[in-house]
Amino acid sequence: MRIIRWVRIALAISFGITVSVHAADGSVGFGLSYIGQQIVPGKTRFNGTTIGGLSSLDYNPATGRYLAISDDRSKTSPARFYELSLDLSQFEPSDAPGMKGVTFHAVITIQRPDGDAFKRNSVDPEGMRFDRFRNKIYWCDEGQRSISAFRNPVVREMNPDGTHSREFSVPPRYYPRGSNMGIFPGDKGIYNNLGFESLAISIDGDTLYTATENGLAQESLPATILTGSRARILSFDIASGKPAAEYIYEVEPVAFIATSLGGFATNGLTGFVAIGDRQFITIERAFSLGAVAPGGSTGFNVQLYYADARDATDISEIKSIVGQSIQPVTKTLLLDLSEVKNTDGSRLAVGNIEGITLGPRFNGKHTVVLVADNNFSKKQLTQFIALEINQD
Repeated sequence: MRIIRWVRIALAISFGITVSVHAADGSVGFGLSYIGQQIVPGKTRFNGTTIGGLSSLDYNPATGRYLAISDDRSKTSPARFYELSLDLSQFEPSDAPGMKGVTFHAVITIQRPDGDAFKRNSVDPEGMRFDRFRNKIYWCDEGQRSISAFRNPVVREMNPDGTHSREFSVPPRYYPRGSNMGIFPGDKGIYNNLGFESLAISIDGDTLYTATENGLAQESLPATILTGSRARILSFDIASGKPAAEYIYEVEPVAFIATSLGGFATNGLTGFVAIGDRQFITIERAFSLGAVAPGGSTGFNVQLYYADARDATDISEIKSIVGQSIQPVTKTLLLDLSEVKNTDGSRLAVGNIEGITLGPRFNGKHTVVLVADNNFSKKQLTQFIALEINQD
């Protein structure tokens, strides 16, 4: 088994990147720069489905193709994921790029344990990762906490054809209990629409990570314009499916004040990808209703961080971190997408970025590829953004 593990590490490193942190000043030994983007037009159809809600992205170097899950709650079509290709040489640093180089090849229905498709509003697929060592796909259902229903967040394994394989053991502290708002004494578990949003696989292939978008009700309020939120990163031993170490990830406050009636505003950890031993690139996506971000995209602000959990406190045995002295995951800002510009000088209009993957080499450099979930709204984007990794 140890030989197999080292083979996995060697293969992962050959496809991955090496990062370094300078101990003297704490700076990160790599940065990200903009290659270009492509945008799939709204209501684009493929094999009887509407392409949209793409909330995760994972690259398979063995095939050169990507997998992207849709967070469609079986409303427009049954819960599903897509297989697609992205030709990064076709991506354009333009404010009107089109969708050249974006090709959809297949759509696969996600099946329930009984073999049927998920019924309407019975699921909320968000994160997905392909395990090339085991030929399995992991995906997470965010869960629900609302006046209409309470549903526990789950992490599942399926086969490439969408058939159910098994379910991981999520600790009960994540289950929503109490009021539908989650802000009253005694409330526990995820907040609505702030549960399991993302997945990452460790470089050695032994550990699966998920994370809440914001904190749990018993530990932290959701992020606001004034305060952040203390999200939890939860790991699983892939072989057994049992939970392992957990860490606190401190989400930043909301970037802009909401200007529309109702004042809805949020910020959350929407995606991450492993780049080393307990080291990640993370996405924090903020949205404020009615606000206009610098790029002209209504309400969205997206920042990418280098996050390091190697010295973070393992809180897996702590039921609530309130009043506890712990070391959270450390973070360093890599790129604020609101500062990215196209070749004509216009700012990049950023969509609802929720998915991230390490992509192929491009012009001799490793890449990161992002995807935006358009929420099936004509006002939002199904957007792919390509970045290159520049190492010191």
